[in-house]
Amino acid sequence: MEAAAGKNIKKRKARYTLDKLFTGLLWVVMIAIFAVIFAMLFKIMAKGLMLLTPDFFWKLPDDIEVGGGIGPYLFNSFYVLIISLIISIPIGVGSGIYLAEYAPQNRFTEFIRTCVESLASVPSIVFGVFGYMLFVDTFQVGQTILGAGVTLALLNLPVIARVTEEAIQSVPRELREASYAMGATKSITINRVVIPAALSGILTGISLAACRAFGESAIILLAGGTNFSGAMGDFNLTSPGGTLPVYLWYIQSTGLVADASQIADKSAAILVVIVLGISLLTRVPIWIRDNSMKRRPSK
Repeated sequence: MEAAAGKNIKKRKARYTLDKLFTGLLWVVMIAIFAVIFAMLFKIMAKGLMLLTPDFFWKLPDDIEVGGGIGPYLFNSFYVLIISLIISIPIGVGSGIYLAEYAPQNRFTEFIRTCVESLASVPSIVFGVFGYMLFVDTFQVGQTILGAGVTLALLNLPVIARVTEEAIQSVPRELREASYAMGATKSITINRVVIPAALSGILTGISLAACRAFGESAIILLAGGTNFSGAMGDFNLTSPGGTLPVYLWYIQSTGLVADASQIADKSAAILVVIVLGISLLTRVPIWIRDNSMKRRPSK
């Protein structure tokens, strides 16, 4: 008996040591990955932010003269992003709520979930080809802001729907049962209990989709094009939909202007800052809610 107990103690010590070893190894790998990412971001931002001037944000780009800006491309980036989110957020969040709360558990529902997960992993170039075939070949409207926005919405939909479903399913069942016990209906429980509890996860999914859409280039190249209408702040949906990532690719690869490298550095820094800003902005409602709950007097 003592020998068996000794063997068990040794096995536990070995498992504990192995667990600590792998935990430390994971920490080292994680720190190394974050260090590389932060070093890359710092290098990009340090090279570009030092060269920025206020007029760079609204001046028209120039392929010949030095000193052009990114105004129309930056405007198109936000315009296309807003169009895509207006389409994808209601449909994606609604689909996630339906799959989590209302859809029956059968083979058809599992097939839908499988399709959503598969679409979430499809490369963006495939959506770009679909957008090109739909808007350029089929409807023959050309490469436009509308085509880029709708195609980006199709890219975002599976991600938002899947993240929303997972966030709602992670809400403890006790919250729903407590709401039902107080006489609330299913719809009231979802609106006032489940969604607020899952809001952090839902906003995280929207943030991921928005940041991905803002930095997307393959879809814009095929569905939106590489040009702009020639004017700053053109709200015409049928105008060319070239965005900042596309212009960054263009100026870095084929730009003939003398300050092409400086324009690329400044555009890359702006792109990084905006993506980080979008990610932080989507957390503001959570921070406001948490602060209001902390300040609320306890009864």
